Amino acid sequence: MTLSVGDTLPDVTFMTMTADGPQPMSTDDVFAGKRVALFAVPGAYTPTCSAKHLPGFIEKTSELQAKGVDRIACTSVNDVFVMGAWGKDQGVGDTVLMLADGNGDFASALGLEMDGSAFGMGKRSQRYALVVNDKVIEHFFLDEPGNFEVSSAEHVLKAL
Repeated sequence: MTLSVGDTLPDVTFMTMTADGPQPMSTDDVFAGKRVALFAVPGAYTPTCSAKHLPGFIEKTSELQAKGVDRIACTSVNDVFVMGAWGKDQGVGDTVLMLADGNGDFASALGLEMDGSAFGMGKRSQRYALVVNDKVIEHFFLDEPGNFEVSSAEHVLKAL
């Protein structure tokens, strides 16, 4: 069952790359007491994710902040080293918190896991965006498989 607007996010542990190496971050660490624009991609370094999805959120950071977003975060079912390298390659700096959902626990708990085995990718996350206010889903935008529309930074901004 997929979570929806008004639901509280599940408690999971992400991994994020820091100057001191990989560090765990709980759902509370990321979302408690904050309004967060979170977007999920099927895979780091994949064409749409690298050319459009992540760059769109980097580009729209100040506009999202002006609409009351405290933090922007990106998650993918990739390991922390891949997410850290991808963030560095994309120049995210402090604008986007890169959250590795290495085992897909978050995607699965949200009911947003997809099977990319036909493409050699195994279990992954669907493409979506959430606006989360203190761990409660305020807005939920799920793209149809193979599409990139409603989870874009531009679409999220229009809803805020």
